[in-house]
Amino acid sequence: MLDKNGIAKRIAREVKDGMYVNLGIGIPTLVANYIPEGVNVVLQSENGILGMGPFPFEGEEDADLINAGKQTVTLLNGSSVFDSAMSFGMIRSQKVNLTILGAMEVSENGDIANWKIPGKMVKGMGGAMDLVASAKNIIVAMQHVNKAGESKLLAKCELPLTGIKCVKKIVTELAVLDVLPEGGFRLLERAPGVSVEQIKNATAGKLLVEGDIPEMVL
Repeated sequence: MLDKNGIAKRIAREVKDGMYVNLGIGIPTLVANYIPEGVNVVLQSENGILGMGPFPFEGEEDADLINAGKQTVTLLNGSSVFDSAMSFGMIRSQKVNLTILGAMEVSENGDIANWKIPGKMVKGMGGAMDLVASAKNIIVAMQHVNKAGESKLLAKCELPLTGIKCVKKIVTELAVLDVLPEGGFRLLERAPGVSVEQIKNATAGKLLVEGDIPEMVL
C-alpha cells in the first residue's frame, strides 16, 4: 500500500506540461514536491498564489507565504500573489485546468463529499464547491477505506455533498481508478504488492475490472 507521499507521487504523473493546477489541502499539497523534471506547470493556491513552489527546507520558511492549508510554501520565479477575490475569479472563470482534492467519500457517479467530518465542528465547504463546479478536470487523492476499514468509494455518498458528478479520477493507497460517465469505478492500476481481490473487497461501489491490471509506476 502507498503512504500519503506515494499517493501524491502517483498523482504528480497526471500533471501535464503547461497546466494551471490547483492543489487542495491535505495529500494534494504534497503533489508540489513530485512534479516530474521537465514538466512546467503553474500551481495555484486559492488563498491567492500563482506560481507556488515546493515546501521550504527547515529553517527557510517564510510565515507570510502559506498555501490554502496554512502550510508554509515557496514561490517560483515569476510567481504572483493577490487577494482571494481574484483567486476565485480565476477558478470560477475556468482558468484552472486541473484540481486535485482530498475527499471523505466519492460515489460511483463521481459525486464528492469532502468537507463534513462526522463528530467535528467545521466552518463549511469553503472554496471546494467552486473548484469542483469550475475545474475542467478533477482528481481525488484519498484513503480507500476509513479507520474502521469501511470503504470510502461508495454507490452513493452518505456525507453531505460538495459537488455532483464531477470527479474524473481517484488515486488511493490501493489503486488508480477512473469514474465512468455511466457510473462505476474502473480499475486502472494497483499499488505495488496489492492484489485486485484486495481492491474489490475495499470498494463498496460498482467496480469494473478489465484484463490484467498493472502495478503503478512511481
